[in-house]
Amino acid sequence: MSTHAKRERLLLADLLETAGPDAPTLCEGWTTRDLAAHVVVRERRPDAAGGILLKQLAPRLDRVMAEYADKPYEELIQLIRTGPPRFSPFSIKPVDEMSNIIEFYVHTEDVRRAQPDWSPRELDPVFQDALWSRLERTARLMGRGLPTGLVLRRPDGQTAVAQRGTPVVTVTGEPSELVLFSYGRQSAAKVDLDGDQDAIAKLHATKQLGIWGG
Repeated sequence: MSTHAKRERLLLADLLETAGPDAPTLCEGWTTRDLAAHVVVRERRPDAAGGILLKQLAPRLDRVMAEYADKPYEELIQLIRTGPPRFSPFSIKPVDEMSNIIEFYVHTEDVRRAQPDWSPRELDPVFQDALWSRLERTARLMGRGLPTGLVLRRPDGQTAVAQRGTPVVTVTGEPSELVLFSYGRQSAAKVDLDGDQDAIAKLHATKQLGIWGG
């Protein structure tokens, strides 16, 4: 049975292929070629991928990403489609689903929503629940260091606290949109924000949401 992560992986590959190597993305400063290189390096070069989280390793990550970005674009797309090598933890189905369901969903939307004619996808409830389950587990990580309290709320009333504190901003939307908001795509997420107006403005502008720069 296909997992959500695998489905999003293949969709991302298709979108990258259709868009071509020079299309914009929601990742600041990245074209589709840069995004494709990021995905491949994350899965295939653990010696460099640590730079996604650790600033000390960022220079090595940048060098390795540049090397991959120089590869033929079609080769990068094929590497994304075929998935990680056998030695990678991402090749284990449960690990892939846990680690990549949000990764590939967010990057798929990075490509889709950078286009002027994009529209929200209709996502099935099972996928929405899967995204919410992962978001609940990572909300505190996403919200650390924010200048205001942040609560994520589904339309059915379920909530996850991303950051304690006052004033509090409540962000309401489908899990898929809350994921995008929480991972630094505030301007592209279809959500409603309630709370102190100054705090809302700070949330829209902050670059502290999310765990990677892309």
